[in-house]
Amino acid sequence: MSDTTLHGYADIAAVGTLLADPTRARVLAALADGRALPASVLAAEAGVAASTASEHLSRLVGGGLLVVERSGRHRYYRLASPEVAAAIEAMAVLAPAPPVRSLRQSTRAAALRRARSCYDHLAGRLGVAVTAALLDRQALVRTDGYAGNERAQGDPISAPLSEHPYRLGPEAGSVFAELGVDLADANDSRRPLLRFCVDWSEQRHHLSGALGAAILTRMESAGWVARQDSRRALRLTERGADELDRILGVALPA
Repeated sequence: MSDTTLHGYADIAAVGTLLADPTRARVLAALADGRALPASVLAAEAGVAASTASEHLSRLVGGGLLVVERSGRHRYYRLASPEVAAAIEAMAVLAPAPPVRSLRQSTRAAALRRARSCYDHLAGRLGVAVTAALLDRQALVRTDGYAGNERAQGDPISAPLSEHPYRLGPEAGSVFAELGVDLADANDSRRPLLRFCVDWSEQRHHLSGALGAAILTRMESAGWVARQDSRRALRLTERGADELDRILGVALPA
């Protein structure tokens, strides 16, 4: 830290102006866990139109609080540094809790981040948690030296992986059987048994391919998850929460 900053000459007001707008504050809060999210998702999180979100994102980038990362045709926004996250956390300690005035505050974007279908397999926080649990139970094994299902260096922010570092583990037969998934049936598919995607909301790997599709099909047929109004968003039922906790140790609320 420079002497100028220590003696109070930093332009705190400029940063304060950026943080003072409720929309920009919600955008920063959505990114406070270190992930990168596209403008469309941030607009939904903030409850504003895409054009309005674009204006606010430009100001946050120009003010040095956000940076932009391209992945294919899309632009993803993330906090510019750990110091920005620390500043948000520090201000949250001082700020009062906002009153809940409408159901809109529980946004569709939040529901999609909790659990959703990604084509025909499970994604979101639930999909990532199930994949991590399959690794913990040795139904899957990772072979590239990374821990768990974290995104590897060089992986895209959000995309199916053309090559992946996973294989079936020694406990695959028993674990998938307990889930109600027949490995032989899934392996008869014309598509690869194991595929993986980088989850756009969690930025970790989730299971796709024929086996991922078989898991989601089983969870829906057993009533463990249910489609919400958007069709892509999924709701974990009480029965599903109990079964996933019992079989895999996935402790997520229904």
